Amino acid sequence: MSRLIKCLLPIVIALLLLPSTSRADDLSNQDLILCTAASVMLCQDDGDCVADLPWNLNIPQFIQVNVKDKTLSTTKASGENRSTPIRNFLREDGQIFLQGVEAGRAFSFVINEQTGLMVVAVARAGKVVSVFGACTPLAQAR
Repeated sequence: MSRLIKCLLPIVIALLLLPSTSRADDLSNQDLILCTAASVMLCQDDGDCVADLPWNLNIPQFIQVNVKDKTLSTTKASGENRSTPIRNFLREDGQIFLQGVEAGRAFSFVINEQTGLMVVAVARAGKVVSVFGACTPLAQAR
């Protein structure tokens, strides 16, 4: 029973975020986007799933999505200097789809352009991490 509750927790949190979507930033035609994780679930291939805080699973507090350069990176303020290429990028039907592979992990982002709500899956042998979060446009340097 506790496994069921742990597995449903991210879904419940995501549903609680839905009423706030009327205040979200519109990401349409934005080339620089800042995203953050709100809830995270780590599942093992043995069926064990654990909800945890993003920083406990080495997930950066903020991820910068650069559509023009096709990169995901940590912010300069984080001091982490992490970056990875986006191999597949698509904007379709009000959604932004990002995919890539790095260090034995495959990642896939789905970001709603109108609401800024984000869902991410990161998979590697024997493990998957699912993330619910939100994104906002970043001011572009001139």
